Amino acid sequence: MNEYKIKGLSCANCAREMEQEINKLKNGKGSRIFYHSSKLVLNEGVDLRKVEKILSSDGAFIIKDDEWNRSEKNGAHSHPNNYRMKLLLAVSTFIFITAIFVDTQLDNSIPPIMYLVAAAASGYQTFLKGAKNLLKLKFNIDTLMTIALVGAFGIGEWKEGTLVAILFGVNELLEGMGMEKARRSMEELLKVAPKEAILIENGQEKVVSIDTIKEGDLVLVKTGQTVPSDGVVVSGKSSVNEAAITGESMPVEKEPNEQVLGGSINNEGVLKVRITKAYKDSSLAKILHLVEEAQETKTPTEKFINQFAKYYTPLIMVISAIVMLIPPLFFGGDWESWFYQGLAVLIVGCPCALVLSSPIAIISGITRNAKNGILVKGGVFLEQLGNIDTIAFDKTGTLTKGRPYVEKMYVYDEEKFYYIAGSIEKYSSHPIAKAITEKLSEQNISYAELEEIRTITGQGVSAVIDGVTYKVGNEKSVNFPLPKEILETINQLKNDGYTIVIVSDNEKVLGLFGITDEIREESKHIINDLYSVGIKKAVMLTGDHHKTAEKVANQVGLTNFYANLLPDEKVSKVKELIKNGKVAMVGDGINDAPALATADLGIAMGKGTDSAIETADIVLMQDHLGKLPAAIRISKKVNKIIKLNIALALGLKLIALLLTIPGWLTLWIAILSDMGATILVTLISLTIMIESKKKVYTPQ
Repeated sequence: MNEYKIKGLSCANCAREMEQEINKLKNGKGSRIFYHSSKLVLNEGVDLRKVEKILSSDGAFIIKDDEWNRSEKNGAHSHPNNYRMKLLLAVSTFIFITAIFVDTQLDNSIPPIMYLVAAAASGYQTFLKGAKNLLKLKFNIDTLMTIALVGAFGIGEWKEGTLVAILFGVNELLEGMGMEKARRSMEELLKVAPKEAILIENGQEKVVSIDTIKEGDLVLVKTGQTVPSDGVVVSGKSSVNEAAITGESMPVEKEPNEQVLGGSINNEGVLKVRITKAYKDSSLAKILHLVEEAQETKTPTEKFINQFAKYYTPLIMVISAIVMLIPPLFFGGDWESWFYQGLAVLIVGCPCALVLSSPIAIISGITRNAKNGILVKGGVFLEQLGNIDTIAFDKTGTLTKGRPYVEKMYVYDEEKFYYIAGSIEKYSSHPIAKAITEKLSEQNISYAELEEIRTITGQGVSAVIDGVTYKVGNEKSVNFPLPKEILETINQLKNDGYTIVIVSDNEKVLGLFGITDEIREESKHIINDLYSVGIKKAVMLTGDHHKTAEKVANQVGLTNFYANLLPDEKVSKVKELIKNGKVAMVGDGINDAPALATADLGIAMGKGTDSAIETADIVLMQDHLGKLPAAIRISKKVNKIIKLNIALALGLKLIALLLTIPGWLTLWIAILSDMGATILVTLISLTIMIESKKKVYTPQ
């Protein structure tokens, strides 16, 4: 498949029709036109000249990469026909005003010619498309306008026909500019993709294209430069800005042997990075590819609107014919007057605003979320997110940090407890040992050299220090009766969901550790925020035992929890929850894959990991839940705006159509109602891009 950048697409429907024409060409089947991202994907062997001819029928054309990059630098990513369109509209308006003046002074054939020239200047493309459509018996917006213009001039309404042509041209210009505004916001997002990298080869530095970077290459990243692809720091220390991937603006410190994500920006210093993935396989490339694809997916609402518009246009033509014929034939109406009213009905029937009611809002919502580090894989998932009323959370790594943490310590022999526990655990790589070592690092203690150390399966670790045997482990590691008070403490800790680690010698207990999975500091705030945005139930599905689950659920404020669940039992619980509402499942994208797939919406926490990106419908690119409520707010706003847009688009047209009953509908009122609706739905949709002032909770 070959990809090309294109300019000049005037509307999504036109792009779809041209795509169908390209698919009819030899080897053309499967070719795609991505209207929102201005991209053309062609199969090998398609005749490019024939493709360019099809594109030119709508004023579109293929541009080279260097022209695209040049327009990016100059900020000239606007519709290529905009300047010409503005010029033609200005000329048309000038001729129109002059014609009105001449019309009041002279009574001859000059004003009609001037009106015709003015109409042609602003509407000749619409007329040509409409004429072609009429020959093919294809009825769309251009067909309606062409019939209306020919009819108006046919009955001598030169002035109003010309005004309709000019206002329709203005309408199309505004429509294109509105979509371009949404598209430009997406292009700003896509600009984070690096274009070049500094490759170190045989000790020499050379600038190469990002496409040539492969796994194993060593690259140099200077201050202010973008990391070209995912890799590992070989040398150098710096902080990097990962906002392009995670949406977090706070810098992240990087040292040798630490991973860096492609697309992150080096704030200071110089880093040498060993590439672990070719750019096309990097997290950033996958994110940008998915965001581009997400723009083109159709929501159920959009599909309904497109289907509705398919039948709506012929219906308007039938209504127009009824208005033209019924009053004169059966009620003695004036033929010319009702013919004029019928033409006005045709113009009112243009579904411009209706077709625009959804796509600009969807693109704005996807873009806004992507800038926040929330990857929504399509408009359908954005729409679903706004309808969710129940969220099911996995516990480990989602509501908790997913690593052991010493929350409680009971010291019975202060002189030996820290000294012995630290000396033994520092030699172990077990996660619980690491948690204990981390906790004891807060104490100012020195460690002993071990004379002997061995692991006892199912119990813990035994070591000899200064000729005495000590043990760090569970209750089974203790070979003497435990005192009543210590036994009560252990039982209480177990009831509270803690894992117990006992430090002892052969005669007594030196102390206890209460180990737990540390709850994320933001979890309680986020759960409360989710309730405030309309989530009715927040539940937890976990494989941990009941007491641990109960403790986490109570601390973060969940509606309910289900413990001791195997992966297939999580799926069953999700199915139960779906019976009573719209359910989203939040997990890490790997262990919870079956539950994520079963839920109405799968949300993964990934910080750019491949598995998370591939598994879920929505990916939180941070390693916390902080921006989930914001994503839901944006989605709800998108859904509300789409409904409002549809109501406005149809409402204004209905009001205009009702004016036909007393015979008050005129051509200019008709076009103004259509243009007004288009402007309103465009401006309202673009408000989604305005940043909310509500604070997003981010862990410190």
